[in-house]
Amino acid sequence: MAHAYVPGLKVLARTIIKKERKLPIEGEVLVNKNSIVKAHDVVARAYLPGPVDIINAANKLGIDPQELSLFLIKKEGDRVNEGETIVKYSSFFGLFKQEIKSNITGVIESVSLATGQIILRRDPTPIEVLAFVDGIIEDVLPKLGVLVKTYGTYIQGIFGVGKEKIGRLKVIVNDNSGELVDDSLLKSVEKGDIVVGGSYVSKEFIDKAIEKGVSGIIVGGIDAETLKQILGYEIGVAVTGTEDIPITFVITEGFGKINMAEKTFQLLKNSEGRVVSISGATQIRAGVIRPEIIIPYLDEIQSISDIKEESISTSLDVGAYVRVIREPYFGKIAVITELIEEPYTIYTESKVRVAKIRMLDSNEEIIYPRANIEIIEEK
Repeated sequence: MAHAYVPGLKVLARTIIKKERKLPIEGEVLVNKNSIVKAHDVVARAYLPGPVDIINAANKLGIDPQELSLFLIKKEGDRVNEGETIVKYSSFFGLFKQEIKSNITGVIESVSLATGQIILRRDPTPIEVLAFVDGIIEDVLPKLGVLVKTYGTYIQGIFGVGKEKIGRLKVIVNDNSGELVDDSLLKSVEKGDIVVGGSYVSKEFIDKAIEKGVSGIIVGGIDAETLKQILGYEIGVAVTGTEDIPITFVITEGFGKINMAEKTFQLLKNSEGRVVSISGATQIRAGVIRPEIIIPYLDEIQSISDIKEESISTSLDVGAYVRVIREPYFGKIAVITELIEEPYTIYTESKVRVAKIRMLDSNEEIIYPRANIEIIEEK
């Protein structure tokens, strides 16, 4: 039979992970190929030109533009501080005096004797790209960035919001059904930690976590209304991950109260205390981007260059684990027991390709459209 291929959700105990770290504009790469890096290391840097401030100096002084050079205290290329005098004018034997001071800290970019204008440019804004994970520089992208390679646990979530965060992993519930609703669970949590829950997190808990300085929350489910309250707007179909919020969320299962998959929870629990890197970036349209959790385990290997990369199949086969992505079984984990060859008529009277799957939590066996399941890539 021909294989069917479906989107895969990665839940990998140990694997090779590669992260491309790129600047938005050309800049300088600060590391070399084969360099060993830590997650917080800056691997590339660029500078965004600062905005300009235009002073109509001749106009302010009531002089001809050509006379401006006679009264300049600073010249083109000089640095100036905010409040520093750049023009000092006097007339009628010093009876009338006037000064022009800089409104910014930066550089005098140009002085025009044709227009009488002085253009000052603020100091450039540095843009820095971190390695994001402990690892090795596998490749350098000249003037743009690097490819970082590491080895460890890699887990993708269903949905996330918030920027990249690096912190210490702290599991604060006993099992995959534990809810993050009681702020007493935060007693042992320190500023910068990334906490793990089970099935649900409440708005009240999130508020307390932000007060405590928690960097991220990994949990099975969350209410859509809670996310709306945190963000201040409805979640659309655009890419998330750039939200200006103090905490990043990685939702592993879906919306509502949904137990985190047991394997996912155990992988996180076994990694408690380790440094974890998370990203909330999500795109649910074409070109799917999933939120991710990366936990390096470089201490388990002698050399990352000696680890062989294994390809992972995304084909539907009997025995493969899948997640249901439509109601009424949304979020359920199942195993494929049979792939039915012929198109099957479902309750909508449409004929679709289906698979027979067995729910792991109840052993219930059902026939379900293949389009409504996604394979869980496990290793």
